[in-house]
Amino acid sequence: MTAARIRDFVALGFLILAVAAAGGSATARAQGPAAAPPAAVALPPPPLPCTAPETRQFDFWLGEWKVAWDASPGMPAGTGVNRVARILDGCAIEENFRTDEADPLLGRSLSVWNPARKLWQQTWVDNQGSYLDFTGGLNDGRMTLSREGTGRDGRRLLQRMTFEDVRPDAIVWRWESSADGREWKTNWLIRYTRIR
Repeated sequence: MTAARIRDFVALGFLILAVAAAGGSATARAQGPAAAPPAAVALPPPPLPCTAPETRQFDFWLGEWKVAWDASPGMPAGTGVNRVARILDGCAIEENFRTDEADPLLGRSLSVWNPARKLWQQTWVDNQGSYLDFTGGLNDGRMTLSREGTGRDGRRLLQRMTFEDVRPDAIVWRWESSADGREWKTNWLIRYTRIR
């Protein structure tokens, strides 16, 4: 290839670059300023946890309560205090139960609404080594939580607690057991009176 041919190719290359540059700026002038990228679409914030209406079903229990019960077979009459409060940003209800005896029964429970299962779950532990787990909910104006356990004789035993006669300043709490789910025996009935 001669020097003249090389000069012609170089000149042709510069000409192509010049035309491309001129055409690009002409196109840009014809289209106007470059379009801005689309604005990000604002998504609504996720729902706050523990705000379903069902999470308020236990609100009647919140507060500080004086508790009392009459003597029953195997249990003397007694009194105590139960403090119930929302914790964990309102997602759980914590119960702190204490009898007034010299050697008191101390117990705690945590209750949560499980939206996936659409029911309440509660776990109870105490200073006598008990661990009880319950599920249930609000039915016919009564909060009922139940579980399946084992009686002292080793047989299957159904247990439930119910919150009845709920008023702003008083509650009746009933602890019951049944061997068959049809006939229930009340084992402990506690009357709550609001302190605050």
